[in-house]
Amino acid sequence: MRLPIRVLLPVLLVAGPLLTGCGGPATVAVPDRPAGTKPQATTTPSTTTTPSATGAPDAPVAAASLGGPGTACALPVSFSLAKAWEPKAIRNPEDPEFAALTRQGPTTARCEVDAKPAGHLGFLRVWTAEKGSGPSPARAALEGFVKAEKKASGVAYRETTAGALPAVEATYTVRSALLDEEKEERAFAVATPEGVVVVHLGGLDTEEHRAMLPAYELARTTLKAS
Repeated sequence: MRLPIRVLLPVLLVAGPLLTGCGGPATVAVPDRPAGTKPQATTTPSTTTTPSATGAPDAPVAAASLGGPGTACALPVSFSLAKAWEPKAIRNPEDPEFAALTRQGPTTARCEVDAKPAGHLGFLRVWTAEKGSGPSPARAALEGFVKAEKKASGVAYRETTAGALPAVEATYTVRSALLDEEKEERAFAVATPEGVVVVHLGGLDTEEHRAMLPAYELARTTLKAS
């Protein structure tokens, strides 16, 4: 379902920013667009992928790295970003005043990468948690993250890899209050000596989510411990 009129997305919705570059909650204006069309970037190409002969998107161009020294976000891991995706560190993530925005289950938001300059409505967000104990700290943190997601359903977990590291991934749906429909989301988690890292991809709706999957996969397949 597409909205044909201009709407304002509250900061608590997936298409809005957390606390990057601001002192508190904000709203994001979504431009008008016909049903079934994608928003177009104003200063950069509207997509980071090109269709293959089969119609599936090819892997996006890796235009930058995130997580290492000198990058926008200091993280226990680093990975490649797709062209035109803009990363920003979360300001004061430990501030209890903003816990509703920066905490989800056992994790704390550290960084968000905005897809709007690349022509999509959504964010790739990075969260961290203490490593904890048990045979699978990455799975435990990811399960806690997903369980804390309001109205999550249809959750499926699978063992995978992130770069050369073992990882666990969750795919699930959430109920969008704005669009009054189910939308797909996913996240993967890895354990590092500095704790667990969860990388999450949402999106305004399922169509936007699927269009951003190549950038998510680029992050997963290029990830390495910092």
